[in-house]
Amino acid sequence: QVQLVESGGGLVQTGGSLRLSCAASGRTFSSSAMGWFRQAPGKEREFVAPISWSVGSTYYADYVNGRFTISRDNAKNTVYLQMNSLNAEDTAVYYCAASTYSSGIYRPSRYDYWGQGTQVTVSS
Repeated sequence: QVQLVESGGGLVQTGGSLRLSCAASGRTFSSSAMGWFRQAPGKEREFVAPISWSVGSTYYADYVNGRFTISRDNAKNTVYLQMNSLNAEDTAVYYCAASTYSSGIYRPSRYDYWGQGTQVTVSS
């Protein structure tokens, strides 16, 4: 089992920044990648960005457009999502997740463990 706890969400104005954290515990060695997803009210959960534990390779959803950065601290078993230039469309519950796969990790189905989510609200 892998336990994931997100933090860092909150209310921010348009153009502002937030840094989300996801602390992993338990059998963390069993996961090969971590990912951030988000879900807005009435919408499906969508991919934000994944990162591999080993080499730190990353990629991003198109809508991120250079505004977000995913990173990890292996020593702390923690993954971060730095979000800049936030806008109202970024309002959602943000989830981190752990995957044992190394491919297709933009799909929620590739993730075995999920955190409880942290709310991000961007006001205009």
